Amino acid sequence: MGHIDVNAVEYSLSDGRVLLSDVSFRVGDGAKVALIGANGSGKTTLIRMICGDISPDSGQVAISGGLGIMRQFIGSVRDDSTVRDLLVSVAPKRIQDAAQKIKTTEEQMNTRNTEKDQMAYAQAIIDWGDAGGYDFEVIWDVCCTEALGKSFDAVAERKVNTLSGGEQKKVVLRALLEGPDEVLLLDEPDNYLDVPSKRWLEEVITATKKTVLFVSHDRELLDNVANRIVTLEQGVSGNTTWVHGGKFSTWHEARVARNKRFAEVLLRWQQEHQRLKDLVRTLQVQAASSPDMANKYHAMQTRLRKFEEAGAPEAPPLEQDVKVGLRGGRTGLRALTFENLSLDNLTEPFNFEVFFGDRVAVLGKNGTGKSHFLRMISGDETVKYTGNWKLGARVEVGYFAQTHAHPEFESKTLLEILWQEHSLQLGPAKSVLRKYEIDGQAEQKFSSLSGGQQARFQVLLLELMGSTALLLDEPTDNLDLASAESLEAALNRYEGTVMAVTHDRWFTRGFTRFLVFGANGRVYESPEPIFDH
Repeated sequence: MGHIDVNAVEYSLSDGRVLLSDVSFRVGDGAKVALIGANGSGKTTLIRMICGDISPDSGQVAISGGLGIMRQFIGSVRDDSTVRDLLVSVAPKRIQDAAQKIKTTEEQMNTRNTEKDQMAYAQAIIDWGDAGGYDFEVIWDVCCTEALGKSFDAVAERKVNTLSGGEQKKVVLRALLEGPDEVLLLDEPDNYLDVPSKRWLEEVITATKKTVLFVSHDRELLDNVANRIVTLEQGVSGNTTWVHGGKFSTWHEARVARNKRFAEVLLRWQQEHQRLKDLVRTLQVQAASSPDMANKYHAMQTRLRKFEEAGAPEAPPLEQDVKVGLRGGRTGLRALTFENLSLDNLTEPFNFEVFFGDRVAVLGKNGTGKSHFLRMISGDETVKYTGNWKLGARVEVGYFAQTHAHPEFESKTLLEILWQEHSLQLGPAKSVLRKYEIDGQAEQKFSSLSGGQQARFQVLLLELMGSTALLLDEPTDNLDLASAESLEAALNRYEGTVMAVTHDRWFTRGFTRFLVFGANGRVYESPEPIFDH
């Protein structure tokens, strides 16, 4: 078995700011541990340290049992890479080296084809077998058969960019689970997965005997899989970790209670500090008029100095304060009406009505047409359909794109967008950005933001639009926990109609109607959320 030990890690950014301070935790043999934290809290930096990409300024990271890594963006391999390349990229280094030698010698043989090149290629084939390459090809056959429904030989030369994000994730995860490494590091393994695939993910992580550290924002996945939660908490002198030894369902309550205790201890220290300072000042005045009080005054000075040298107790971590505020308004009773609507090559004709104030979750597997449906309502004329649909009286649509695809924003900073779209000058623009904790990115281009920052900025634009009907395509995918909870609270207060495509089972709890895009193009309303039809 294997483990990860992170001990007293410190790390500063290039501008001198301390990002990580005294970060310590252990992922023991066979444990399933989740790493969570706000966007920008240092999760990516910490993951890179564990992977060995960067080194801490002080402290150390120790790993036993070999480390298998699923990075957040699997497409880190070249765009023209194949399924074989993808699987090699997550194999042990000896396999990667042997595969590269085969590729290099094969290219030389195909271009020059000298006897020396032929001998080198033959030796590379032998080295591939000696390194265990053929054993790995057996493993990869299992992976491809399960994830893609075809043998490894049949898909080995298929381009990775022809696979969906979910297919890429499933191929890589199965390869890691079947591989020799005893410790797995999974960075947002649930991204791009529909609910049946997320359930598969939960099952295979729970079933494996390997040690697993994973990063996720999916609260259902966190609760169903993790038996410990490591939280990166923001502090004035750098971010540190708190380890909750239970499930995610008890994490929030435990964290609130812990922070309350910190606050109470700090308050008592501050009160005692003030009392001692007041006594020193009082004795100073008395000592000035009565020499007999001088000894007491000096003794109290010493006591205050020692109290201050001991230092204040640990302060509660800084809390995120994302303030989502969505403005809506009254509309006609029927907000949206669909009659014999059929999305070309995706759905059979269906009828559906959405009423003012409805909260409609649009559910179904990937590829069933859910995102096309929202794009059609948003006015995207590239979506082809038959039948009829219409907006009700005073219904104004605001659309949140899953892919954050806004070509019109790519080269603009957030301040420029807010000025051009909503005529917000510098002061008001900074104020609204501060509500969403992205004021520090005001001068950055939209394309340079993280996924979570782009998502928050999209929600901010919805707030400024004041739309009376919101179309949200996977809005919680890239939001950290606090931001997702703030969005949910805002949607509960929102005066208007909400339709959301989502694979977030926790988020779905806030909806009352469920439109299911099911098998064979059937679209129907369900009295309860259905994720696997």
